[in-house]
Amino acid sequence: MEVGIVGLPNVGKSTLFNSLSNACAAASNYPYCTIEPNVAVVEVKDERLERLAEIVKPEVVTHPTLRFVDIAGLAKGASKGEGLGNLFLSHIRGVDAVVHVLRCFEDKAVVHLEGDVDPIRDLEIVETELVLSDIEILDRRISKLEKVARTGDQHAKKQLEFLRGIRDDLNQGKKYQASDDLDPELNGLLNEINLLSSKPSLIVANIGDDPRDEKTRAHIEACETAAHERGTICIPISARLESELADIEDDEASDLRKEMGFEGTALDRFVRACYDLLKVITFFTIKGRETRGWTVKDGTCIRDAAGKIHTDMREKFISADVVSFEDFIQAGSMSVAKERGLVRTEGKHYIVKDGDIVLVRFGK
Repeated sequence: MEVGIVGLPNVGKSTLFNSLSNACAAASNYPYCTIEPNVAVVEVKDERLERLAEIVKPEVVTHPTLRFVDIAGLAKGASKGEGLGNLFLSHIRGVDAVVHVLRCFEDKAVVHLEGDVDPIRDLEIVETELVLSDIEILDRRISKLEKVARTGDQHAKKQLEFLRGIRDDLNQGKKYQASDDLDPELNGLLNEINLLSSKPSLIVANIGDDPRDEKTRAHIEACETAAHERGTICIPISARLESELADIEDDEASDLRKEMGFEGTALDRFVRACYDLLKVITFFTIKGRETRGWTVKDGTCIRDAAGKIHTDMREKFISADVVSFEDFIQAGSMSVAKERGLVRTEGKHYIVKDGDIVLVRFGK
């Protein structure tokens, strides 16, 4: 999975990036501190994978990963060149989800370009800039298609009508969402354009050191309301505190988080939110020298899941042996699980379940 971190300058994006990745991205008190995008890949620890490894004893244990990209802050009017403009958005067009970091802390020492702390105003500014960037991309593609369509090309005419409709929706403030039965040609075009405003998004309310502060609580509640209205998730995180806790012993850091009302690290809560947002599940493979966790969208068929392991497995798929994590742990080995009839042979249309342990059979 890959997520892009967006927000206005000086809202704590780079500090959040550091707290999630333990990286050393610049995080200073001046606008546009981040020029080049910061990129980090973190392991998504899964206790089930560790338990499997205890039984299977593989040479290598590979956890799923989460990749996130922190780009330069967007200013109001970025589409017209304000601040550093919106060219940095190209770095996150391919991400699976967009993370809006909203400033919910009061600190006179940290300047705010808009003059005061108002997370919902900031959210609306960034959302507008994402839409305007999408319209800019659509305008360029539409201009090219218009030239081809004038030659009588039917595919160009079909795509042109489709993209004009999306642009009209965006200009009217409507978020475009592709339907499940969208024509494959148009779906491919949509995937190529990668509309930022249509991607799943979640909100991180970046709070100060005290979540019980009256102003902080009001900001968090406003962010939670905004998230609910958008059908998404809001997670409060003190990016500054989490960055500081990275250098403290785990037990002491855990106690400090509990005092603030947080269960688990920022990374744990962030990953859970991303999984919930993207409706992602994990399946496992245990054959050979590597025991590994793989992430797929909930509802993925076994043939497509096999393609995550290797493209040949999808193209030459025959069947798959499947056992649930719970049944495997109870049995203690794959051979015992088979003896007890816990291992099922599934065809290509089987829908993978969270925790499935999978052995794919494929042709040569």
